[in-house]
Amino acid sequence: MSAPKLIKPTESELEILQILWTRGLATVREVHEELAKTKEAGYTTTLKLMQIMNEKGIVKRDDSMRTHVYQAAVNKEKTQKHILGKMIDSLFGGSPTQLVIQALGDDNHKASREELDKIQQLLDSLKK
Repeated sequence: MSAPKLIKPTESELEILQILWTRGLATVREVHEELAKTKEAGYTTTLKLMQIMNEKGIVKRDDSMRTHVYQAAVNKEKTQKHILGKMIDSLFGGSPTQLVIQALGDDNHKASREELDKIQQLLDSLKK
């Protein structure tokens, strides 16, 4: 049996997935309203994107009721690992160290004290 095809969501698809991963289930209207909080997007654009995502197998649609309800069909952690691996390979020459240095040195995305403590715990466990 062949391995399942890895899905490579676009940036817009990832924005929708983030909403579905958080909410679990949502209608196009609910996703659109959430997207509209941070960016200008037309309802029909959101609808079309979600229809395409359904065709690609990225989301599942329950069309048993008048209003279709969507949910993510891809696992958040697996998707993150896949995209992160591709990013490490393509942007950081395969070096996770360079990724971490860049991420923690970014003034626009400062790690909180709690996040730094979690990172330190991970580093300590990796050294054992």
